[in-house]
Formats: sequence, structure tokens, C-alpha cells
Amino acid sequence: MAQKIKDKLGSIPTAPGVYFFKNKKDKIIYIGKAKSLKKRVSSYFNNKKHDIKTRVMVKHIHEIDFLIVKNEAEALITESNLIKINKPRYNVYLKDDKTYPYIRITKEKYPKVEIVRFKHFNKDNHLYFGPYTKARDLRGVIKLLYKVFPIKTCDLKQRESCFCNFCMSKELISKEKYSDIINQVIDFLKGKTESVVKYLKFEMQRLSDGMDYEKAAILRDQILLIKDFYKTENHKLTDSVDRDFLGVSYEDDIGVFTMIKYRNSKLISKETFEINTCDNNNENIVGFIKQYYLSTFDFPKEIIVQDDIIAQSDINQWMEALDRKIPKILVPKIGDKKQKLDLCIQNSELQLKRILSKKKRRKEFVSKMVTALQKDLILDVPPRRIEGFDNSNLQGTYAVSSMVCFIDGKPRKSEYRKFKIKEVKGIDDFAMMKEIVARRYKRVIDEKLPLPDLVLVDGGKGQLSSAKSALDALGLSFIPIIGLAKKMEEVFKPDISEPQTISKTSPGLVLLKQIRDESHRFAITFHRQLRDKGMFK
Repeated sequence: MAQKIKDKLGSIPTAPGVYFFKNKKDKIIYIGKAKSLKKRVSSYFNNKKHDIKTRVMVKHIHEIDFLIVKNEAEALITESNLIKINKPRYNVYLKDDKTYPYIRITKEKYPKVEIVRFKHFNKDNHLYFGPYTKARDLRGVIKLLYKVFPIKTCDLKQRESCFCNFCMSKELISKEKYSDIINQVIDFLKGKTESVVKYLKFEMQRLSDGMDYEKAAILRDQILLIKDFYKTENHKLTDSVDRDFLGVSYEDDIGVFTMIKYRNSKLISKETFEINTCDNNNENIVGFIKQYYLSTFDFPKEIIVQDDIIAQSDINQWMEALDRKIPKILVPKIGDKKQKLDLCIQNSELQLKRILSKKKRRKEFVSKMVTALQKDLILDVPPRRIEGFDNSNLQGTYAVSSMVCFIDGKPRKSEYRKFKIKEVKGIDDFAMMKEIVARRYKRVIDEKLPLPDLVLVDGGKGQLSSAKSALDALGLSFIPIIGLAKKMEEVFKPDISEPQTISKTSPGLVLLKQIRDESHRFAITFHRQLRDKGMFK
């Protein structure tokens, strides 16, 4: 154990809180909570009976940080929130770099029912249902609600200029009447379709008694739409208890959770989530429960899982701290619940196979791209690390350059770099390229950073010659360097006037174009940022 870690362990208090393990790059690799910070953090370094993943993680711990909180309950919530935001390498978390859709019912005089997306869900005064993973199915639900109910979808005050069902209604809808409609929408989203149908039948009978048969017929069609939506027998359960079935399948650090939600005896949704996992299924299930239910108000009475949860008390305490009703967590062995849970697990296994197969194909394709590029350019070694450069300016002002890095055919964004042109005045693309290549590789030499297997500059023979002279001046003439001209997608090598003969369909050329386009995008983005700042000064 390093002396720095020993010193840190001695200064950690016994109070409840959240602890952070960081690597040499000062990046958080694990977040945990503890009733006693000192006791919990010390256990990582004193206990030798850890699983493989924990032993690997401990080897990468370079710094320890902590946050003291009031009590263990607050530590539980803080831990969940920070894991969701930071996504540490060794924690279990939802891979939600995409945004998930929710149904939102707004809190206003005439509430709107709409689809919204969040990356990090934060509680506010509106009512939410979700998160969902299938946006197409969700749009189908919203479309049905719009057909059945005169829901307001606009922000316009002039009804004459809007075509939503609320504004197109022949009669003005009172606030009280609209409130009844929204309550029926909420019941529908909770799976309580019987009350919605009952409400619509009452309205249909009232209109029929008043001999308004045209409106009554519209309501009859709406009732049929609702019944058709939940008509499949597979949607039925024998009782009306709200349940979520969670089935997980995982391999290495990739896992898939399938969730089937039953509300009021009806299957209302099936969602699939990819998660970062560990080799302890208990931790995977607990981690998913904390991450998912932190992002929703829709809590069931029962959560059905495939393994007994050791940390049930943790979950109960966490739910209480969130001011949620504590659901029962059950592990069925036989019967209908077991069958539905097995269905979730099977779905997760199939989805995991698809993900792993896709990753394998991508890895094989990347290898083909790199090896094809080596063959196309007649290189001694495969160009596993490629660094690409591009310039951007507006008539010589706000001149910038970018460098992107691709490793094994994939962008490594943590190693991208941005440069402001310092030495060149006016418009001189060749001199800018020379300056930036010289600055980049002088720093690489000084800081003993890894050298690239290939350097790519955006441009033809002029830009290439300038970049090559910068490398030569630094004693780096052994690094292969090429230029990719935009007009004809031609590849140039130093001291060769004619472009290289590379097939337009070669995977190697495809990779070069990806790197060139990415360096261009990165440079343009930086240039616009500087230009916008300059305009508002």
C-alpha cells in the first residue's frame, strides 16, 4: 500500500458519508456509501478476500476522497445520484448516455400531456410516467390519448389559430371538466382502463339520452380503441397488484435488465436497459433498483427478482429516505410469477447475445480497417494510434487547430486537443499546420507521451509538406505522415507527387475519412465557440 493511501486512511473520519476512489488521472473509478467511512474504506485495503473485480480496482486506487453527510439514509441517496452522474468504472449503473422518454402531465390550469426526454431526471411540480425505452410505443400511447380525450397540446391563447382537440372542441371545456379528463388520462396510464371506460360509457349514455347521437358515436369508437389497446390475453394477471418483474443476464461488465410492468392486472410496458455490471448478481440487482427507481415516481407494490437480495435493508432505508412506499421484493420459485420472471430473463439473455455479437462484429471490422490501412499505405506496423489535424479560421481571425485521436479505429475523445494559433498572422494554412504539429509533438516529447503510429493532416501536398518539416525538426522523421485532400479524397505521402492508389471502397480509406471529418468537426466547433465569445465581448 502506498504511503499516500496510508496517510489518507488515517485522516478519514468515522462519520457516515460517501467515499470516492480515483485513479492516477484523478478520474473517479468507484463511489460507495458507508455508515462509518473509516471502517468501510479501510476494509478495501485490509481484507484480502475480495472478488477479482474489487482486487483489480484496489490496484488502480491512487487517491481517496469523501463527503460527510447527516446520516446513512442521506448517504444512500447521495451515492445513487453521484453514480448516475459520474458513471464510475467499477460501479453498477444504467448506461443512459442517451436520453430516456417520459410522459409528462404539466401542472397548469389546463395541463398538457406530452413526451419529454431527460438524461438526468430531476423532481419538479409536474407529474411523470416512465422512463420508457421504446419511443415508438410511447408515441402510440400518446396518439391514442389524443384521439380519446380533448387534450390541450398548445400554448396559444387564440383558439381560432390552433387545431388541437381542445381548441377544436365545439363547446368550451371548463376547468372542472378538463380536470376530470386529466384524471381519466392518469388512470389510463396506470392501467386502470375500467374506470376510463366507465367514465366514457356514462358520457355516451348522457349524450344518447339527449339525442346527440353523433357525439355518442365518437365516444363509442373511443371505448373500442381503449379495449383494443389492452385486448391481448397475455396482458392479464390473476390479481390486480402492481408489480415489476426484473430479469437480468450479464457477461463480464455488460448486463441487460428486462422489466415487465403490470398495473391493475394489465401489462402496461416492457423495457430493456443495458447496464455496467460486476460479477456479483446481488449487487447488479440492487444497483439497478437504486438507479431505475431514482428516476421515476411509478413505484409498484411488489418487485419480482431472480435472486435473494442480501442488502434488502439498504433498499428499504433508501426508499424511506426518498419518501417512497417500500415495495415487497420477492423471489418466486414456482407458479405464474416464476413463469413471467423467466420470460424477463430469457429476453435479457437474447438481448445480451445481440449486444455481444454486435460488439464482436464491430471489433472484427475495426481490425479489418486498421489492417487494411496498413496494407494500403505499406506501413511497417498496424496504425493502431492515429492522430489527425485540421485548421479553421475566418479570414485569418479566430484561427484555431484541432487534433483528434483514434485508437484501434475508434475515437478516443479524452485525448482530443484544441489549439489557438499563436505565431501565424493572417491566412496561411501551411504555416498554421506547421506550428500546430510542432507544438503538439514537442509536448509529446517533453511529457513522454505515446507517439502515434500515423499522423493524418487535412489537406494536400502543401499542408503535408509543412507538417512533415515540423516532425523532421523534432527528430521524429520516422513517424509515418499522410495528407487527405477533400476534393477527390486523395491520399498523399511525403516526397511523392502522385496520390496513392487506394480503392474508394477500402475500409482503410473509410477510416481515414472518418478521422479527417472528425478533426474538421472538432476544429469548426472550437472556432465557433471563440467567434461567439468574441462577438459578445
